Amino acid sequence: MGLFDRLRGDEGPRVAFVGIDGVPYSLIADNPDTFENLTAIAEAGAAGAIDSIVPPESSACWPALTTGVNPGETGVYGFQDREVDSYETYVPMGRDVQATRVWNRVTDAGREATVMNVPVTFPPQRNVQRMVSGFLSPGVDKAAYPDELREHLEGMDYKIDVNAKLGHDEDKAEFIADAHETLEKRFEAFSHYVEQDDWDLFFGVFMTTDRVNHFLFRDYERDGEYREEFLEFYSTVDDYLGRLRDSLPEDVTMVVASDHGFTSLDYEVHFNEWLRQEGWLSYADDDHEELADIADDTRAYSLIPGRFYLNLEGREPRGSVPADEYDDVRAELKADLEALEGPDGTPVADRVETRESAFRGAHDDIAPDLVVIPNHGFDLKAGFKGATEVFDTGPRNGMHSFGNASLFVDDPDATVENVDLYDVAPTVLDLMDVDYERSEFDGASLV
Repeated sequence: MGLFDRLRGDEGPRVAFVGIDGVPYSLIADNPDTFENLTAIAEAGAAGAIDSIVPPESSACWPALTTGVNPGETGVYGFQDREVDSYETYVPMGRDVQATRVWNRVTDAGREATVMNVPVTFPPQRNVQRMVSGFLSPGVDKAAYPDELREHLEGMDYKIDVNAKLGHDEDKAEFIADAHETLEKRFEAFSHYVEQDDWDLFFGVFMTTDRVNHFLFRDYERDGEYREEFLEFYSTVDDYLGRLRDSLPEDVTMVVASDHGFTSLDYEVHFNEWLRQEGWLSYADDDHEELADIADDTRAYSLIPGRFYLNLEGREPRGSVPADEYDDVRAELKADLEALEGPDGTPVADRVETRESAFRGAHDDIAPDLVVIPNHGFDLKAGFKGATEVFDTGPRNGMHSFGNASLFVDDPDATVENVDLYDVAPTVLDLMDVDYERSEFDGASLV
């Protein structure tokens, strides 16, 4: 029990949430010797595979997990979103998240929150105890608040993210070394502030797991060159999680979760090139580089991952699809997507969701009209330049999956069954005895 724990009095139970970005539950369940500590949490509390969201992309997933609501409420649909009434696009950041984060509910209840390395939180908030933003942040100097946190992280050479470009090299040794270094610095920072023990909610994310999965997951699944290095990395992840768990005071419940699952990647699918070849999309000139370069006769375009928009009159600036033809044109596109097969004859789409089935809320005006959830092996791309083939391969050999995300709750009263990302936020609040209205969430508490 730390000094602050002794001084705080009885303000209610606390939670330490640790995110393991992109870690599939099957990886843990199939390798109990590698994951001794996560297996121990599963045996003492509850654990299982959970569903991600539509679409299962980190920039959309973490806002959903941390708010308990779908992208129609958060306003974030992916790594790149479209401006309303425009062909301009932007990369969503923390201020673009329109729903209430779980740590803001905690601070509104008069409690303290430490938030570290959560994707899509830049710039750092000033209304929490301390925050260092994660993925998409420019650097620690601008991503950490207050000055004490920034100075401490700079002094320990904290890294916000791994150098993913190293993963493009055929020899992965340097990438793996950088991943271990990034992971170690993250653990050192988490451990320091967990042990400082002045928070009610600790919320930190290991992002390096996602990076390692992107470049080594097929090696793991198919007994490739770097399978042992992959499992050694995850043995270290599990050791760090166990050490964090052991350092927690008795009044703290540990929750560990990933935002999506992972599987091997066989083909990249360049959907805007497919739309072009199939007559759905054309460009105003040969120098096209972005969405704004599409021609007036375009009927549909795509943004990652697997999001499709009709070029609709009255919504897009140069819309070509009349509003009274929307349903028929969308149904035609949906059928074409469902019929698309990869080079091996496997359907690309596991299913195709409509905007009505996937999204609801006050910020659904930029929601895609259709979203493809791919079958395993197909990674959905949507650039506007460079691709000349629909199916291609790149340096990555792992891809996100909708199912098989992970959730561990170190509480015997928890139940992990029929769960998705939206259930995490209300569960954290229930574990902390923080009041909320059930109708505010798309998910429900698991305790």
